Amino acid sequence: MKNFFILAFTFFLCVSISAQKLEYTTESNLPYYNDSINKSDAYIKERCVLDVYYPKNSPGFATVIWFHGGGLTSGNKELPEALKNQGIAVISVNYRLGPKVSAPKYIEDAAAAVAWAFKNISGFGGDASLIFVAGHSAGGYLVNMIGLDKKWLQAEGIDANKIAGLIPLSGQAITHFLTRKERGIPETQPIIDEYAPLFHVRADAPPLLLITGDRELEMLGRYEENAYLMRMMKIAGHKDTKLYELGGFGHNMTEPAFPLLLNEVRRICKEKKQKK
Repeated sequence: MKNFFILAFTFFLCVSISAQKLEYTTESNLPYYNDSINKSDAYIKERCVLDVYYPKNSPGFATVIWFHGGGLTSGNKELPEALKNQGIAVISVNYRLGPKVSAPKYIEDAAAAVAWAFKNISGFGGDASLIFVAGHSAGGYLVNMIGLDKKWLQAEGIDANKIAGLIPLSGQAITHFLTRKERGIPETQPIIDEYAPLFHVRADAPPLLLITGDRELEMLGRYEENAYLMRMMKIAGHKDTKLYELGGFGHNMTEPAFPLLLNEVRRICKEKKQKK
């Protein structure tokens, strides 16, 4: 594992140096629902927006869609510093939060934002076949849900299998604790139902990279949930599920995870280009 981190960090530095030569720009607060929906719902108009950070004059770039954490009750779209100047676009997404909305509204928002990216990223110069979906904590849960349960993106006219890779950081694999709370179920009672990524394991899903903090420092059994998701994906026949546990780091483990995320993006992009 130590050697892996050294190689990943070295690769991260190399791609950072080469990518810094590009010029980047950001377009902010773009609505991802259509005008008729935005006009009819003030909260959608407020929350359902995204920012697009992308390299100028460098067509064919990959895109990482990033969903923030916050337990589905707090947080705002963010552009992680570690994802800047990497030769890729980053789409940072806001979505509706509880208790103003309940399940499945936040999942629907995540799917709508991803669908927007598929339909619009080429207009910024990006390659729609190289769209990755990532997020931390609650954001990681949303990644898992829309990537594994195909119905959410199908409602937006997108095949979830077109996603180049799913990279949830410390996401829940069981039914999210907010959804359980909405039903009067305590946080300590695990549930696996239609709102659990584990309920939707399948062999034909996009590549799945699961990253968590140290099992002894993470919150609410988060490592064990992800370990079970990895095992069940493999039993279901999925050929490209990996799990990394970041020893010594707790739930806020994004900084050491970002080099692994970028390494996965580069790996898949390289493989796809070799197949063309």
